[in-house]
Amino acid sequence: MVSTRIPRLVIAAPASGSGKTTVATGLMRAFADAGLAVSPHKVGPDYIDPGYHALATGRPGRNLDAYMCGPERIAPLFLHGAAGCDVAVVEGVMGLYDGASGQGELASTAHVAKLLKAPVVLVVDASSQSRSVAALVHGFASWDPEVRVAGVILNKVGSDRHEALLREALTESGVPVLGAVRRVPQVDTPSRHLGLIPVAERRAEAVEAVAAQAAQVREGCDLEGLLALAHTAPPLTAEPWDPAASLWAGVPQGDGGPPCSSEAESLGEGGHNATTGPQPNGAPVVAVAGGAAFTFSYAEHTELLTAAGADVAPFDPLRDESLPDGTAALVIGGGFPEVYAPELSANAPLRKAVAALAATGAPVIAECAGLLYLSRALDGKPMCGVLPAEARMSGRLTLGYREAVAIADNPLARAGTRVRGHEFHRTVTEPGAGGTPAWGFTHPERRTEGFVLGGVHASYLHVHWAGAPGVAARLVAGAAARA
Repeated sequence: MVSTRIPRLVIAAPASGSGKTTVATGLMRAFADAGLAVSPHKVGPDYIDPGYHALATGRPGRNLDAYMCGPERIAPLFLHGAAGCDVAVVEGVMGLYDGASGQGELASTAHVAKLLKAPVVLVVDASSQSRSVAALVHGFASWDPEVRVAGVILNKVGSDRHEALLREALTESGVPVLGAVRRVPQVDTPSRHLGLIPVAERRAEAVEAVAAQAAQVREGCDLEGLLALAHTAPPLTAEPWDPAASLWAGVPQGDGGPPCSSEAESLGEGGHNATTGPQPNGAPVVAVAGGAAFTFSYAEHTELLTAAGADVAPFDPLRDESLPDGTAALVIGGGFPEVYAPELSANAPLRKAVAALAATGAPVIAECAGLLYLSRALDGKPMCGVLPAEARMSGRLTLGYREAVAIADNPLARAGTRVRGHEFHRTVTEPGAGGTPAWGFTHPERRTEGFVLGGVHASYLHVHWAGAPGVAARLVAGAAARA
């Protein structure tokens, strides 16, 4: 095992809405503006915050999800993302101790902080309190002795007098105040039905917002103190995650990790000798949807596809009228096609090209937004017509971690392969006849979901491929067979 020292901080909060995204993103940018190479990370399955982190630092935003990837991969994934950086900033999820429902601390910010041996800075919404802030901070700092709450940043402070009262109350708490940030409307980032609006949809405004957040942090926070605190993090003893090496490994049965019945099952039909490495007829082209309508993707997915021997070719379904030349497989991830349904529908040449590719039996992988795009229609607007289903917006949010098993052999996995994933949508599909369900959910409820139809695997379930790297190897093997 390698022992690596990377200065790091976890930015947490007592609850959602406290301002940790504003503070974390502003801190990342402030450090970057000071000439530091900053590694940005986000606890949990969130796709949107990492986009703002990437804008702030110039490096890919990366997720650390102990539920989907397994606790044993958190330090390796962190070391992979933070390699060569001067400091890492990890934004938490929800409240500090909020984890996977019914599973204790698993996947909470506190859990990840312990796995990373990182000091925690608590961002407190102080807008409606004064002396009570000391009791709140004391409670969070003392709840779990293994979690080192080493500083507090007071957010939404109303005035100099308000700040003085808060600092006085915290004097005897034993937790130093490392910042007091005033609320300024222009640093707020607009939201809609699934959270913040992604960077790709408002890049110019997002650049201004991140710059304003950094200015607020510089003005209100002790940057030298925060950096000094980051340097107190001890070395991490772990091997950095390597996408190529991970393709050769089965999914381990570690504490909380995604279960798998065997190495062969995780790697897919034929094992690793048949699925990874350069193909004899050249790298197969795997087209990956992007642009404003399809913004949900984990950085590790492209790294795994490339390591498995693919030529990854991005395209934008809002603008491109054809698939990349030589496309042998297609990946359409999550995003907001419901916002762009008229534009997606108007791009009839691409819709026809996607349908034609699917009709050949080529591997087509669709997650959530991709499922909607492959349906017959979305909110009445014609889509690709690959799946016997129609999709529409609903008033109900479907959200949460899921355990699932593949019902039939498909381009991602053999029948019986178990994965852990996440659902997050406000749409519903009304399926017609045809196809086999993609997944059988086993926890927290039992139901079937998605479609396997020819070479198509379409589902609402988001899976982090670093937690089940065999899916990338299997997908590329399928593409290579058709290239």
